Amino acid sequence: MARHGGRGWYGQVAAAALGVTAVTVAASLWTAQAGPVDRHAEAGTSAHRAAPKAAPVSMGIAHASDRGARGVNITIDDGPDPVWTPEVLRVLKEYGVKATFCMIGPQAKAHPDLVRAVVAAGHRLCDHTVSHDVTMDTKSEAYQSQQILDAERMITEASGGVRPLYYRAPGGAFTPYSRKLAASHGMRPLGWNVDSKDFERPGTTAIVATVEEEMPNGPTILFHDAGGDRSETVAALREVLPWLKEQGYSFGFPVR
Repeated sequence: MARHGGRGWYGQVAAAALGVTAVTVAASLWTAQAGPVDRHAEAGTSAHRAAPKAAPVSMGIAHASDRGARGVNITIDDGPDPVWTPEVLRVLKEYGVKATFCMIGPQAKAHPDLVRAVVAAGHRLCDHTVSHDVTMDTKSEAYQSQQILDAERMITEASGGVRPLYYRAPGGAFTPYSRKLAASHGMRPLGWNVDSKDFERPGTTAIVATVEEEMPNGPTILFHDAGGDRSETVAALREVLPWLKEQGYSFGFPVR
């Protein structure tokens, strides 16, 4: 899996968003994901103190779809974003597609309404760390733990108690430690097979062509709903989703 380049935007967003108070609601909107957040945990504490750990899952990096050989997984990274996440949700609803949203912790904390909207629409949540550091695999275990567990807490609190079911390392910077840690908290490490390259904003036609050419690589496709103007992504989804259906694919979630 290729790494994405450095993104100063994340540091700025994280710094700003950390000052926003997390909003929680009384109950989970989607019972398929279990494990309410501990309401007595103090704001700012680490996730390992904020809530009991979920049941462990496999630490192997997931790529397959739970819909089998003709299944495909749509994954959306780096949000939620107040402009583009609603647009992506609108397109997914239009085509009846469920996706997995890999969220940055401070972004989730800053926009709990969007996290809840994602959950209410039947999509799944994924932990994409606090700072989107693509060099995480070179950092200490303490740093990796903070990035993963604090983001887990932020996402869970923002959702009203719905836990992320996956962990995607920024730029694919997994380590044996980070995979084991995430899995012990019920988050299956999540990879990808098809990188749409939409983050580079190469144009809608180029994004669509990349997806069509790389589909033989496997079922998990990577898109983005934050980090800048995502209008090309939204337009590409409007072409890619019906094309995948025409090719006989069904939409599912990454295996757990």
